[in-house]
Amino acid sequence: MGFSVTTLVFAVIGIVASLSTSICFNRGPSANLFHLTLVLTATTCCWMMWAIVYLAQMKPLIVPILSEGE
Repeated sequence: MGFSVTTLVFAVIGIVASLSTSICFNRGPSANLFHLTLVLTATTCCWMMWAIVYLAQMKPLIVPILSEGE
């Protein structure tokens, strides 16, 4: 799966989790905003971690250099 497809999957998961949180834990506008903020922050952090690991494997910063004896 490519970068854009997985990004779309994360976006869909974030939207579904936000909707289900607002439906299941409806305790007022202040609590709903807090729950929405937590869900979106968690989804964004998970996506960023995945994106950093994915992009780091595409072009690594450190390239192993073999010596002549090995």
